[in-house]
Amino acid sequence: MKLWRKYTIGLTLIVVFVLPNVLVAQKKPAGQHVKTYRVFTLPDRLGGTTAAANGINDLGWPMGYVYTSGNVNVQGAVWIEGRMLKLGPLPGGANSDVAWESVKNNQGFIVGISDTSEVQPRGEVFSCVAADFIPSDGSSGHTCRGFLWEPWDDLTELPTLGGDNGFATGINNHGQVIGWAETTYEDPTCNSPQVLQFLPFVYDIHTQHISALQVYPGDSDGTANAQNDNGQIAGISGICSNAVGGASAIHAVFWESATSTPIDMGNLGGLAWNTPSGMNSKGEVVGFGNTSGDQNAGPSPMAFYWSPTTGTMINLGSLPQFLNSIGDAINNAGVIVGQAYNGPNGASHAFIYQDGIMTDLNALMIGNQSLTLLYANDINNEGIIVGGAYDSKTNTYPAFVAIPN
Repeated sequence: MKLWRKYTIGLTLIVVFVLPNVLVAQKKPAGQHVKTYRVFTLPDRLGGTTAAANGINDLGWPMGYVYTSGNVNVQGAVWIEGRMLKLGPLPGGANSDVAWESVKNNQGFIVGISDTSEVQPRGEVFSCVAADFIPSDGSSGHTCRGFLWEPWDDLTELPTLGGDNGFATGINNHGQVIGWAETTYEDPTCNSPQVLQFLPFVYDIHTQHISALQVYPGDSDGTANAQNDNGQIAGISGICSNAVGGASAIHAVFWESATSTPIDMGNLGGLAWNTPSGMNSKGEVVGFGNTSGDQNAGPSPMAFYWSPTTGTMINLGSLPQFLNSIGDAINNAGVIVGQAYNGPNGASHAFIYQDGIMTDLNALMIGNQSLTLLYANDINNEGIIVGGAYDSKTNTYPAFVAIPN
């Protein structure tokens, strides 16, 4: 599971009017090499100083989160035609987040996570807070659930697998939601305060049926992180541990279908933090994993690429000035985006990987010279990139969208 996206984070009003036209006019044919990008910040109307776009669908809707005034609480958000719409939280909750780049439904359905008014029955601090997807202040003692947003409607709380907490990562064009959720089993491989086993799931919004995916043989816990419209899914498998990666991600795994036994995607040399993040329609997967160390090793990942054709995990390296990297997303043209950084609290730059070369996205940016693009979280099939940035002019951390020029 992801940890570094928010380690590196602590708008111009004209974008509200010009961004929709740019999104329409600047579409780039799939597969064409892009040399430069026009970069815009996304409007934030909740008064905080930090936001990020974590995903973008092929409708051109960036989605992610914005902080409220005082940067105490975070709210899920989607930007439609240049205007921000707040998503959540669930009734009684304080925080929400569209946390992953796997929201690829082009009818406008969105999934994410929210805390609730329910106090954690077992004193757990589940993945949502433990991995810093939503803030801990005032919410670490409350359960976390996945949510479904149908355009222009209220949020619907998604079920778990019988346990207290759940996490929704993505939804495809068939209305299949993926993520992970707790069962009622008190797993002895959990580290306190985590108590319950969590398993990868698929939930059908039409039948309202949720079912668990198989984890890798011999493992006890796992997550579903990325999928496509062909039924292929990628995620992690391991032991319960802290429910934030590490030994929970001993294996990066790939399911050909929701009922199949997962295959081990391999690793880059390490036995922890092996985490798929994004997938395209060809079943190509990107993510990150340690290059050395056992299942108890701390995070020191590198970005990877994996294809079901070759079955081999490839180390993508990092930008020259950075020690670590994360592959976040890949589109149908095979263009990869992510983040290169120096440790959990070090400097960070967004990257694009195309034609076998990793390039600092900041070097391809036109305009907005006060911006540093910190991480690129997603890319859609038109080549539009979204993520988070730092603006030295305003001393804020806005969400950004980068349009192929």
